[in-house]
Amino acid sequence: MLDFQKKLSNGFYLVLGLPSTAMGFGLSIQIAVLSWILSTKYNLDIHHIGFVWAAGPIAGILGQPLIGLISDKVWFLGGRRRPFIIIGGILTALAVLALPNIGAINDFLGLGSLIAVAITVALTLDLAINISFNPTRAIIADVTPDGNPRTKGYTWMQSISNLFGSLAYLTGALLGNYTLIYAGAFVILGFSIIPMFFIEEPRHLVQKKDEVTAEATPTQWGQLFRIYGAHFFSWLGVQTMFVYIIAFLQQKMFSPDVVQKYAIVQELKQKGELLTEELLKIEKLVSDETGQMIGIAFFLLNAVSFLMPAFLLEPLSRKIGRVRVHVASLTIMALGYFTIAMFVHTPLMLYIMIAVICVGWAAIVSLPFAIMSEKVDKSRMGYFMGIFNLSVVLPQLVASLFLGTVIQSAGNKSIVFLISAVSLAISAFLWVFVSDKSSSQPQNLKK
Repeated sequence: MLDFQKKLSNGFYLVLGLPSTAMGFGLSIQIAVLSWILSTKYNLDIHHIGFVWAAGPIAGILGQPLIGLISDKVWFLGGRRRPFIIIGGILTALAVLALPNIGAINDFLGLGSLIAVAITVALTLDLAINISFNPTRAIIADVTPDGNPRTKGYTWMQSISNLFGSLAYLTGALLGNYTLIYAGAFVILGFSIIPMFFIEEPRHLVQKKDEVTAEATPTQWGQLFRIYGAHFFSWLGVQTMFVYIIAFLQQKMFSPDVVQKYAIVQELKQKGELLTEELLKIEKLVSDETGQMIGIAFFLLNAVSFLMPAFLLEPLSRKIGRVRVHVASLTIMALGYFTIAMFVHTPLMLYIMIAVICVGWAAIVSLPFAIMSEKVDKSRMGYFMGIFNLSVVLPQLVASLFLGTVIQSAGNKSIVFLISAVSLAISAFLWVFVSDKSSSQPQNLKK
């Protein structure tokens, strides 16, 4: 074991957070590019885009619990999580490279179904991310003690991930999404492979004596189900924004004349008819500017929030408790979403509100992992991380399969952020009923 791991130095936390950052970078590319490329290059409507996005959560439902369960039991290439992180990183990089080549893959295979190929690519990408995401999070619990060190591990993880996520969106906004894709593949490979040779995993995951209950497990199932339910609504709101923000932008960020003409463009392209020179210019205008707006908005979401987990949420959690900090963060995010739905109609206003809601985003992707990891049997951390992931992928599935039809038929696309606001408000309310005490405290074990 290297000295920086023995001392739990800041350098160790930095290296420990890089594998998860690699998977987060892949997810950032998917968020920034997938809806945009399917809408503008392959002319899929918002309803069909939702179906493509549904492929990923379906993979996650089976992928993460299975990989978690297996990684708890195996030892290969000198680690329990290491092989899955390395293999998943390689597969993720390859799947990212396939995103801009969906049309070429379809032509090469001669399938004649662009949606089928897009779903396959999305499924492969998300399955690859899921292979690695679970182990990258479980390894933090494996190598850090309960309490503040564990919280620090997850908050540092997310600060680093948010930093590189913001760079991903900035790259897409300034240099184009294709540059983001090809550069991102190298980032994913490097961050998922190299750090694993500097982290030593424990050969055996042994329970502390004071954590063993009469049922031979310290897992607090009642608390876990409360966490799952609360986290479900957090991700329902977030995923709705990620998938359908393009519909909001296409309607709200342009003049009524441009919006009307772009609707004609979409209708004609669906029918396979040729566009006039004027309509071609409108199509390019909307395509270029919505792609840039998505890149800037998500850059701000990550850039403003990248310092928050380690330098705001973690210190506040020590003072007033993680659950209270999380509830406050989600409440701010819900209010921000509502403000966007009701009042935002320019890119500048959107960017300002994105900077406001980033506190909720920073909390969602860091604090719940620390809270959940202290309420379960430590020797089965990978399995429980996989089960916890269901509270992420199931709302993604709901957003992708069912909300697309609602948003497609709605005349006012502000409904995207109204749905997000209501979901985050419900989540904040449900988190109030979650205890902030760890599994090692006997008084909390009967819940």
